[in-house]
Amino acid sequence: MPIKTNPADFVAWFRSVAPYINSFRGKTFVIAFGGEMVADGKFVELTHDFNLLAALGIRLVLVHGARPQIEQHLAGKNLEDTYHQGIRMTNTEAMQCVKESVGRVRVEIEALLSMGLANSPMANADIRVAGGNFITAQPIGVINGVDLQHTGSVRKVDVAALNDRMEFGEVVLLSPLGYSPTGEVFNLTLEDVATATAIALDADKLVFLMDTDGVQDKKGELLKELTIAQAQAVLSAKHPLPDDVSLFLPCAMRACAAGVTRTHLISRHTDGAMLQELFSDDGIGTMVVESTLNTLRDASIEDVGGILNLLIPLEEQGILVRRSRELLEREIERFVVLEHDHRIVGCAALYPFPDEAAAELACMAVDEQCRDRGYGEAILNHMTALAKTQKLKKLFVLTTRTAHWFLERGFKESDVTELPSQKKSLYNYQRKSKVFVRKI
Repeated sequence: MPIKTNPADFVAWFRSVAPYINSFRGKTFVIAFGGEMVADGKFVELTHDFNLLAALGIRLVLVHGARPQIEQHLAGKNLEDTYHQGIRMTNTEAMQCVKESVGRVRVEIEALLSMGLANSPMANADIRVAGGNFITAQPIGVINGVDLQHTGSVRKVDVAALNDRMEFGEVVLLSPLGYSPTGEVFNLTLEDVATATAIALDADKLVFLMDTDGVQDKKGELLKELTIAQAQAVLSAKHPLPDDVSLFLPCAMRACAAGVTRTHLISRHTDGAMLQELFSDDGIGTMVVESTLNTLRDASIEDVGGILNLLIPLEEQGILVRRSRELLEREIERFVVLEHDHRIVGCAALYPFPDEAAAELACMAVDEQCRDRGYGEAILNHMTALAKTQKLKKLFVLTTRTAHWFLERGFKESDVTELPSQKKSLYNYQRKSKVFVRKI
């Protein structure tokens, strides 16, 4: 973001990422990327982002692939690249190509991670890359009569060794190779290594960099957040999916089901996509979680600061009546808050007038960046249900700016005379708020 052209935007942006920086420090991220990132020369930009994550105190495990390099090496030796049910069959000759290709890719990645170019994000970088026999593998064996030979799957991840390396501040780089207790080497898939490692480490995030922008619906619109159940519905739908979505989405589901907090599917073609996904509310790809990130609950005294952050901008615009922190603290039991990923993004208060079977919906606010996600509707429905449990018959609001929103949801414009007598006596005729009522 150009500081010189708009300092205010830069300051606002920098403040917006601060909660993520605080939250991510000390967390474990497993990031998987294919050999295409190295082959097409775009890995330099990615190393800048890895350096930034490491500088922020994030524990990094990088898992690289080498598919295009292996295919090129096989072709150079006139060896057939054979697949069985989508799995590469690795015979002895092919295994030699795999080891040579993976070795070259790994060396190139380590070299790029070692850069310390002045006037670049890698200036003064001190990334120490760790490698080793962290992955124990086993042969896949025979599938439908076909022996896949040196093609294997992850059997065990050496969690203690990985944690030791990360505790020393090292970035762990894992290759798609695994080793058996008898000294054999097996060809593994990038997604198997990344998923198994994230699960074993109980990682906070697993990130797949892929060719598409994420998971899209039938209309081609990006699905920014999916629960495991929703992801399963996408896989079960009849419309065809891109190959990388079909490959990585089941891995994302498997990881989240096993305890990985978040899995992200993002495009490798967008410079800075990983930072945009991790350090913004909207993100740029698809995030898979075990269940919804939204929580609608009663507010507590600890929520006062978050509620004020929502109310103050609206108060400054004259949309809401000003409330002091002291008043808010005294009336906190009237409030509910909507959290998204542990951040308060919405709130409202309910003030009942039981003698007249009515309730006022007040202080309803939704974070400006989240106003197209149905959060206001969810809060309204919740407060309506809450009023019903108190045997109340109507809900009313006083507003100066949001009349149409309430009209679209079944409220009807009314008159001050229709307010409960206690509320009527407090009505501010200078403010001239409009009154809307809905029977419940």
